[in-house]
Amino acid sequence: MPPSSSPCPPLRSAAAVDAEIRALLEATGGWLWGPTRARYEELRDEWVAAVRDEMTTAA
Repeated sequence: MPPSSSPCPPLRSAAAVDAEIRALLEATGGWLWGPTRARYEELRDEWVAAVRDEMTTAA
């Protein structure tokens, strides 16, 4: 039997992730390069997952 995958960490709310995205954009003046761009993309993916989870929970 293959090893079980580690449990997913609890999702933060979409609002919490959105706040972090906004803070990142404000701190960089809207310029996303290199590691900053990579962090933005991670946050964007986390935000999408959080929105989906909230929509599923609400339904």
